[in-house]
Amino acid sequence: MTALAHALVDKVVWTILPDIKGRMPMANAAQNRAMRNYRARLISRGFSRFEIMALDRDRDLIRALARRLAEGGSAAEEVRAAVKTLVASEPAQPGGILAALRRSPLVGADLDLARPQVTRDIQALGAYHPGVGR
Repeated sequence: MTALAHALVDKVVWTILPDIKGRMPMANAAQNRAMRNYRARLISRGFSRFEIMALDRDRDLIRALARRLAEGGSAAEEVRAAVKTLVASEPAQPGGILAALRRSPLVGADLDLARPQVTRDIQALGAYHPGVGR
């Protein structure tokens, strides 16, 4: 194949089938260098580029989540912990609520938790309740 034919085929492939061939090439060396420098700066800050497969409707959600995590700070740590808990492969162990209640500072505080028993005479209230009093 001649150089001209090769260039023509390459142009057709880039124009018609960019998803198969890959992204469109950068226009010049300066753009390539700028992109390389930008990505190097991201790597030096601890960032990493990666591709994920997700539903299109989740795109904004995933980007917002990534942005929040990249900000750092206590808010990012809270979000990270919540997401880790939600996507954990193991289900929560039974009795977790009971264990949390037992750790409460009010354990052994002699609280009177008894509630008065209230009885109502439904017919005296004049309300109609199906199956009651008929």
